[in-house]
Amino acid sequence: MLSAAPLPPDNDDDLPAAAPYTPPASFGIKSWAEEDRPREKMVQKGRAALSDAELIAILLGSGTTKLTAVDVGMLMLQAVDNDLNELARLSIKQLCRHPGVGPAKAIAVVAALELGRRRKEQGAGRRTTIASSRDIYQLVRPALQDLPHEEFWVILLNRANVVMRQEKISSGGVAGTVADPKLIFKHALENLASSIILVHNHPSGNRQPSGADISLTKKLKEAGNFLDLPILDHLIYTDNGYYSFADEGML
Repeated sequence: MLSAAPLPPDNDDDLPAAAPYTPPASFGIKSWAEEDRPREKMVQKGRAALSDAELIAILLGSGTTKLTAVDVGMLMLQAVDNDLNELARLSIKQLCRHPGVGPAKAIAVVAALELGRRRKEQGAGRRTTIASSRDIYQLVRPALQDLPHEEFWVILLNRANVVMRQEKISSGGVAGTVADPKLIFKHALENLASSIILVHNHPSGNRQPSGADISLTKKLKEAGNFLDLPILDHLIYTDNGYYSFADEGML
């Protein structure tokens, strides 16, 4: 919903319940055969040979007196049903609830996942031509995936519908954010864009537009027509799909 809303207090959700997992008795990774140790395994067999838990173990560096770093990695993954996307949603505070994981180790895991997200974002932004709402969704996914709050973005296109720039207009709370039409068209005019695509996310996962979403879209469409900067689409992003105003005949 696109409306003014105060930022909510920092309220981390509890970690999802971990699947029952009892780490095997362990004497430490150094006691393992060399070809089974995560770091040596990567050197000898390549990064693709490592499991997700082994990659996390390399980031952690060490475990506890009773758990190896691989055991801790397995516990972290099982707490999110082995879903790396869900792991990326966790905060530093939530990661620190795992045994043997302090702030430094949690920060290393968050940093690695953020690098992966940025890699996707850079790859998606190379001379992308927008031909459908699906193209828009794939383009903005790296920037909006896993966000716990709303953000409003614009995509600026040239006459061939090639992406010139992506600009974040605002960042708000869980229930809404503010989209200033003056800022939207300022970015478009400064970059000599030929058309604009609007995008904002719904952290709740609800793809349907609110009354405020519909009203703002109508207002921006009228302003864009006056400035010869047509609004080609307004996409409501969720991690599990999207709503396209253009596809639904709302533009």
